[in-house]
Amino acid sequence: MSYLGIDIGTSSVKTVLFDREQRLIGQASQSLAVSRPHPGWSEQDPEAWWKAVEGTIDTLAREHGLAGLRGIGLSGQMHGAVCLDRDDRVLRPAILWNDGRAQAECAEIEAAFPRAREVAGNIAMPGFTAPKIAWLRKHEPEIYGRIDAVLLPKDYVRLRLTGHHVSEMSDAAGTYWLDVAARDWSDDLLEATGLTRAHMPRLVEGSEPSGELLPELARRWGVEGKVVVAGGAGDNAAAACGMGVVVPGSAFVSIGTSGVLFVSNARFSPNTAGAVHAFCHAIPETWHQMGVILSASDSLEWLARIAGKSPAELANAVGPVTAPSEVTFLPYLSGERTPLNDAGARGAFVGMAQTDGPRELTQAVMEGVAYAFADCQRVLADAGTDFETALAVGGGARSETWLRIIASVLDRPLQIAADSDVGAALGAARLAICAAEGAKPAEVCAAPEVLRVVEPDKALVPLYREGYARYRAIYPALKAVGAEA
Repeated sequence: MSYLGIDIGTSSVKTVLFDREQRLIGQASQSLAVSRPHPGWSEQDPEAWWKAVEGTIDTLAREHGLAGLRGIGLSGQMHGAVCLDRDDRVLRPAILWNDGRAQAECAEIEAAFPRAREVAGNIAMPGFTAPKIAWLRKHEPEIYGRIDAVLLPKDYVRLRLTGHHVSEMSDAAGTYWLDVAARDWSDDLLEATGLTRAHMPRLVEGSEPSGELLPELARRWGVEGKVVVAGGAGDNAAAACGMGVVVPGSAFVSIGTSGVLFVSNARFSPNTAGAVHAFCHAIPETWHQMGVILSASDSLEWLARIAGKSPAELANAVGPVTAPSEVTFLPYLSGERTPLNDAGARGAFVGMAQTDGPRELTQAVMEGVAYAFADCQRVLADAGTDFETALAVGGGARSETWLRIIASVLDRPLQIAADSDVGAALGAARLAICAAEGAKPAEVCAAPEVLRVVEPDKALVPLYREGYARYRAIYPALKAVGAEA
């Protein structure tokens, strides 16, 4: 028996194949491109996701065989708006999670339904799905008028796999159409964007079946017998399932394209004052809180493009850190969510000198991202949520220097676990096991073996506390200058 976990990310699609004992059999990935037709916009062609999914499964079928495949789990970038007509044809490129065009529409939705934050558990943000549809209603009315269904990225892939419109709680919670406490669509939130339940997919829990693999695809991949497609999860909840972060109080830090500080909760615990996200988890009767920053490893990618080097080259050149950089970096290259909720926020280097070069700027970027995580930690603490340690996942977790900086800024040890580089895809595969075999999520989504722990540098902790205070002072100062201009 084997199980596929498919993670539809922003920069790539990764598909992994595991056996019933969760041993990795094989993996394949294909890159994706992002289109930015205007400043602050971010779009992708849903067909590119599907072609990448087909390609990665083709590879695994050829290299390992899929005759014994029993289940498929899906993980995906959250919040993206895939608009379909009545024949399930894509009406326009999908508007992605890091698109900032719908700032005005957020206020309009909350004005139309004053209890929006209470029901959705979050502040309306441009990255969420509902404001994107409100933007289309205003700016692309001919497209809006033809919308028959709206799907999230992974759920569009599900449609191609099963023929059904289905979503699950963790991803649906990021649309701003879900009553997060009730784990059901909110008619009032839908009405605020002119939609109804008829436009929405059916909802299941992430560990439940959502459909079966279409026969023509089973034949293509040499599959024998029925293949259950699980509800799956949004990327962060899937990563949590992959890392065993399902017990209340357990946490992870994701240093991916975006950055996430994620803590599992036993109950719905909204705290909108600090722009904390309160979402459903991918398993029943569980929720989570998270702080989200929009440019984590993406900040280092940006600097690498300018420097003409790879992110790894820049990170390796920093070496062991003995003191904070005198340069402070704000990682707001695509606006910011937690705690600012400001799509118009922009990045900045402050305190540069003639002697500063790529090494100094790289360290500043790493520290700026770490300070952004400290912002998330602060507002989670304001909500009464703390954590003793966190698993580190994402591409940035490959840098020992960056891990040490983040651990010292947060003053919390970071755990490095086996299979951390396939966390979301592993989580999706684990949910596939639950759906296909009727297994209990708490047993399947166990914490992985911890390979090592990165401890905070006690000499750096107080120095970074001072650096964080400087970091916090810069944004309001720059904001004031911009307002006066």
